[in-house]
Amino acid sequence: MTEPMQSGGHIAELQELLKTGGYYFGEVDGKYNYLTEQAVKRFQQKNNLTANGVVGYRTWNALALLYENVVSPQKHKEGPQGKVTILVDLNKHQLHILDDGKVFKTYPIAVGKPKTPSPAGEYKIVHKAINWGTGFGTRWLGLNVPWGIYGIHGTNNPGSIGRAASHGCFRMFNRDVEEIYPWVPIGTRVIITGYTPGFKGFNRPLKMNSSGQDVAVLQYRLKELGFNVDYADGRYGGNTEFAVKLFEAYHMLPVDGEADMEMLQRLNQYYEKKAP
Repeated sequence: MTEPMQSGGHIAELQELLKTGGYYFGEVDGKYNYLTEQAVKRFQQKNNLTANGVVGYRTWNALALLYENVVSPQKHKEGPQGKVTILVDLNKHQLHILDDGKVFKTYPIAVGKPKTPSPAGEYKIVHKAINWGTGFGTRWLGLNVPWGIYGIHGTNNPGSIGRAASHGCFRMFNRDVEEIYPWVPIGTRVIITGYTPGFKGFNRPLKMNSSGQDVAVLQYRLKELGFNVDYADGRYGGNTEFAVKLFEAYHMLPVDGEADMEMLQRLNQYYEKKAP
């Protein structure tokens, strides 16, 4: 136990989690007292962690699994009942939870600053955590963006919500990210649309294994023009290469599956004429 005694909302949340899991039997008072420390040690021992009573990264990750297995099934009954998709609107600073394709609930968010823009594209939730790191609020939902670490998370700066104020992540009020956390399983699709100040136009040829915001824009444009791209995820893989080949064949360009500067210029011209 630390001196002076730690206290606060995060301690109360810890006590609630431990109580729900059958490890803590005291009062939920937000104080890291002897009973709380003993409950943490019991939890750590049960989960093959060092039973020292210190709640570090590994213990929080294990608690996140406890939340998933015990608390989430109860919370999920209150949320969407169909397939969940997340739709982020960069222009309106909003995050929508879709239930079988229909808007279930909408939340205000903070998005990236012009100098540190949020990524547009289509990604997946690949990591979930409770109290993950400093400055990320109470919940973390990590995305598989190939060129950086981006996620949906809470905040210690609620005044930033509704503005372009982050380093690229999507900030939510803690109460909001806590609400959606049990609704969003690993693998949930996240579609991010809107203005991308990080994209200054195509300035390099793109080919297999390229990654970046420009690849996501290429994929988006090919998809909107009817060429075969499943996800605009910023990764130039086999599906993107095939779509580029289709575009090249349609426009009588050399069919090699590489988006060289001639192909990208033709794409820009065609997109401006045909895109809805």
